[in-house]
Formats: sequence, C-alpha cells, structure tokens
Amino acid sequence: MPSQAEVAVSPTTVTVTPTGMTAVVPTVVTPAAGRPVRELAPLDPEARAVVIIPTYNERENVTRIIEAVLSQDPRLDVLIVDDGSPDGTGQIVDALARVNPRVHALHRAKKLGLGTAYVAGFKWALARDYACVFEMDADFSHDPGHLRQFLRGIEQAHLVLGSRYREGKVTVVNWPMSRLLLSFFANVYARMVTGLPLWDATGGFKCFRRDVLADIDLDDVRSNGYAFQIEMSFRAWRRGWWIAEIPIVFTDRTEGVSKMSKRIVREAVWMVWRLRWWAMTGRL
Repeated sequence: MPSQAEVAVSPTTVTVTPTGMTAVVPTVVTPAAGRPVRELAPLDPEARAVVIIPTYNERENVTRIIEAVLSQDPRLDVLIVDDGSPDGTGQIVDALARVNPRVHALHRAKKLGLGTAYVAGFKWALARDYACVFEMDADFSHDPGHLRQFLRGIEQAHLVLGSRYREGKVTVVNWPMSRLLLSFFANVYARMVTGLPLWDATGGFKCFRRDVLADIDLDDVRSNGYAFQIEMSFRAWRRGWWIAEIPIVFTDRTEGVSKMSKRIVREAVWMVWRLRWWAMTGRL
C-alpha cells in the first residue's frame, strides 16, 4: 500500500484574498495506487450545498449553529439529523424549518449512532440536487467560519477534510493532553495500518462532492462511531477520488456533553484492520 511519502502535496503557502480573508492552499492526496483516477470536473459556481449536522440533546447549540452556518454563504442549506433527542432539539429545528426554507430536519426514533445518521443524511441529500454535502458537528468544535475555505477547496478536490494535524501541526484548543494524544496517535495508527495517507483521518469536518457519495455503496458502510470517518475517506481514496486536507482550528465543546465512549474507541481500533483486509481481498 502507498506510504506517507507517496502523498502529492501542493504548495503550502498562505495567500490573502482581496477581501482580506486568509486562504490556505489545500494539501492534495494522490488516489490509491493502481486504481483509476477520477476526473476533476469544474463545479457550477451557483451549485447548492447542504451541511449535515447530527444531533442528540443539542438544544443549547442547535439554533446558534444553524444561524452561523447559513450566514457563511447563501448557497448553503442545513439538514439536522436528530436521533429523538429528549431535550426537544428536534422540535426546535422543526420550528426553524417552518420559517426558513434553507433549514431541514430528518427525525429518527432513537439514538442510532453517528455513522448511520450521516448515511441517512447522505441519502437524503442525494435524493435532491445538492452538488456538495458537508459533515459538521453541532457543538461549535467545528467553526462555521471555515465553511468558506471548504467551498474554495472543493473546487480542487472531490473530498475536502478539515485537518487538526496537517503536516504534524496540532490545531486543537481546550482538549486535555490525554485526549489529544489519543486522537493524534490514533491517526498515526490508522495511517500505518491502512496506508491511507491523511494527517487527520478521524476528523469529522468534511465536504464531499455528490459524485463521491453516489459512487460509494452506503449500505455497505459498517462503522458507526468515529471509525466511520476513517472508513468513508478510505473508501473514497480506494475508488480513485482526489482528497484534500485544509487546516482547521478545532475547539472543544463548551455546551452539552461529548459523545465519545470506550466502545467507539474499540470500534476504531479494529475497523482499520478490516479496511486493510477488505482492500487486500478486493472488496474495496
């Protein structure tokens, strides 16, 4: 499998746009060796995108995150995938959707996991005319201000990842050292086992072109925790799609409760070996 040395990197210079916003040139990853390389077609500048945000008990954050997302670009819509939050998160979103056509809600009966929430959201988006589909957290650990960088980055790749560790530089705020080390070395581990040449394969701030999602058999995706992020990127990379990483600042949540658990960590530990086996046996 390809090693880290096989990553194709575009210049990492920082430029300033005419509006004064700092723009970072994405780090672009070469598709998996021996796989057909996909054409990078130009995007319609007027094409719409949807930001999928899974929620469970996020009433403190959900109104603010929706407003923050929609303020970034008029082409963006929001889809909240709510897992029957007992705190009324879903009802808050329904009320917002009634007065704003850019807000959408997808309700599930109970807490079913992050991966299945995103898969449900992907299928919802593919049934509509969105050109790009985002993944994003509800708790402001993913800064909505980065969305404009993603929209520029997706013009140069099929999948753009927001990286907390690009080129080994850590851009995480408010995490205890134990969790930071767990996350950082989990990415080293995933890279070594799978050969997936990404700095931050476990990150959940992403933008897919719709063609990537349409090409992946979403019903075959097996991960449901944070391993889901590794699996989706691995599947895209193995199928010849171009992936880019842009640096983001990740800030730990200030409202609500983290969904991290030991079960999620265990799933990630074993899933990378399954992905490697599937690639070796031709399943991916």
